[in-house]
Parts: sequence; C-alpha cells; structure tokens
Amino acid sequence: MTTLALVISLFAVSAPAYAGKPVGSGNGAEAEQTGGGDDSGIHAAVRIEYSGSVAPNGGTGNVASADVNWEPPPCWYAPYLGAKDFKKKMSADIEDAAGTATGTAASAIGQTKQHYEDEFGWEDHPGYKDYNVDKDGEGMFWAGVENPNEPDILKRGSCSELPFWVDNGEAPPPQFEQAIDPEMLAALAYQHMELPGTEVTLAPDGTTKVNLPTWTWLDKADFHEVQATAAINAPGFALQATTTATPVSLTLKPGTDDAETYPASGECTINADGSIGEPYAKGKADQTPPCGIKYLRSSGNGTFDLQATITWDIAWTGTGGAGGDLPDGTFGTTQAVTVHEIQAVNR
Repeated sequence: MTTLALVISLFAVSAPAYAGKPVGSGNGAEAEQTGGGDDSGIHAAVRIEYSGSVAPNGGTGNVASADVNWEPPPCWYAPYLGAKDFKKKMSADIEDAAGTATGTAASAIGQTKQHYEDEFGWEDHPGYKDYNVDKDGEGMFWAGVENPNEPDILKRGSCSELPFWVDNGEAPPPQFEQAIDPEMLAALAYQHMELPGTEVTLAPDGTTKVNLPTWTWLDKADFHEVQATAAINAPGFALQATTTATPVSLTLKPGTDDAETYPASGECTINADGSIGEPYAKGKADQTPPCGIKYLRSSGNGTFDLQATITWDIAWTGTGGAGGDLPDGTFGTTQAVTVHEIQAVNR
C-alpha cells in the first residue's frame, strides 16, 4: 500500500468526513437543503438544494431509467470548508488520530499533517502553508461526498482523495474527474425526481366483459411536463441544473396473457394535443379503440392487475448553457380490473 493510500484509509476510518461524508451524509439529502453549522460553530459543508417535483426527505424518486446501465453518481467532490474552518476541523482530527496511531500509521498521519502545514508537502504531493489560512475567503477546500442513496458502499466511498484547495471562480484540478458539475447535478435531480401517479381512464370503468374492447385514455390535463432542479451555492462557486421529463407514450400490460392490446404492441403514443388514446363516446361500441385492451377470459372471483406505464423523455439544462439528454424514464401504476363472462340464455 502506498503512503497516500494508507493516509486515505486511515482517515476513512478515523475521520469519515474525509471519506466522502461532508455533504448529504447522515440522514441523507433533504428535498430542499441549505448549509448549516455543527456544534463547534464550524460552518457545515455546502449542500445540494433540490426543488421542484422531488421526493420528500431526500428519498429516491419514482423514476425508473429505461437504460439499465445508467446510474446517478455514487459520489462527487464539492466545496467543503474555508481555510480557517478547515484548519480547525482537520487539525483536530489529525491530533485525535495521532493519539492512537503507531508505526506506519503514525508516519502516514505525520505526512498528512505536513501536507496541510508545509507548502512543500511530501513526495509528489505539494502541500499548503498553514492550511492556506492566508487565503481564507479566496477559495475553499473541497472534499468527497457520498451519495446517500447509493446502495453499493464501495462505489459510495470511492471519492476518497484528501481534501484539496480550489480558488474562488476556478475549476477543480483536472485529475478530479468526479468534481461536481451541471451534468452531475442533472443526474441527481433525475434520481430525486417524483413523477405524478397518473391513473388511466377506462371504459367500461373497473368492470368489463370478455371479448369487449376496453377503451383507455389519458387527458392532456393529467399528462404534463415535470421538472426537478438541483443547485449548489458556495463562495465563488455556484452551479445548477434542471431536469425536465416530458411524457411521450403509455404502455399497457393487461395482467394476463389471455388478452389483446390496442395497438398490438401495447404502446399508445402521445397525440398532437398532448393526450393519449381517445375517450369513449356513445356510438363507438363497435369500433376498435386506438388505445385499449380486450380480455379473452374472465377474472373469476378476482381481478386482473392492469399496469399502465408512462414513458418520459428526459433532458436537462444547466449553468453556462450546458445541457443534453438523459435516458428515458418510466413510471407505472396498477389498477384492478374485473372481467365477467357474457352470459347467454338458451330457450
């Protein structure tokens, strides 16, 4: 293990703030977050603020990505503390760790202390003179941040470099590819986005007959664009990104193989006016619905679970005119449908 790797591993255990937990740790990010202070009076890490249609209490939203390989960032680097506050926090942690470390561990902690107190640092790691306190207010130390909604602990803790300095208005060093940027914020907004649980309208509603086409539709008023925004604001550093979900189609799954869908693919595309399907009206009983289902057998004493899944086209825009596309998202609701046999009477 290299000396640097040992230092990182030590502080991942003895000072978890530097293993990626200064932002969004503990109970996780909240729907709308702001920075705060800890019990020692040191200003807390700058946090990501979420607004718009997002899940409450920092929870993961209800959007499922259509791309099974896509995932939001498991961690990132973001502004943490100014120079004076960082010195107070880091020097105390180093002193605590040094009190119990021996051998190689003690040497590694000594080198970390040198890294932040001596501008010449150690090996190939240039340091900071007295924690850069002479530049307090001109920049911030950045640190790794865990995504509290990432289930893989190894991925979540992979932003494990020791905190580093960034001048106000400057970009983080290029080697920190996981530094927070508008695209990452857009992905986090996607992760927290909450889509409406739209229930499709059925005719007949709730109870239908075997071999009788059931019309299905969504009115434009129930089917609209949704936005979620993620933003981070620190002295000399501010970014934001808005992720927009636009509904494009509805997919029907009858809940049984003994059924036919209209169209045959089960995917009903959006109409020019923003609606999906066509409302049933008197006189259309003999027509084939543009969006619907025909059940071929009775549900007996139970029901079939009709799953109606909306597909959303998702794109983002952010600071500096940045923008692009994200994988389509899906969100489905389930409705119970009762199917009766049509009774025939022979005389």
